[in-house]
Amino acid sequence: MVDTSVLIDPPPESALPEEASVSAITLAELVAGVHATHDPNERAARHDRLQRVQATLDALPFDAEAARAYGRVFAAITGAGRKARGKRAIDLLIAATALSVGLPLYTRNIDDFSGLERVVDIVEVRA
Repeated sequence: MVDTSVLIDPPPESALPEEASVSAITLAELVAGVHATHDPNERAARHDRLQRVQATLDALPFDAEAARAYGRVFAAITGAGRKARGKRAIDLLIAATALSVGLPLYTRNIDDFSGLERVVDIVEVRA
């Protein structure tokens, strides 16, 4: 599973798994991003990105299994002394989705997932 950072700043294809998916939470972030800018060119670029993602990647739901997995993610983060609020909460929902389906999570922002190493397989994606 790839997180939002990988979709916004795509690496070479060789850095990603052959079969990728996203969390429905990631789609929500991309949709919000379309509406978060007033620049028409940037809005068009973000809309194009959203359409590409929807056309090419399966979106996995944040369902009851993901909600249960979130408990483990929350415990790991708070156990590591980090807070599970604000923007981090979105990242944790994405991580819980990956955990619930047994997939590694590919990200460009490895620090966003610090503390989850024992719970979720976090894979750093570099340029």
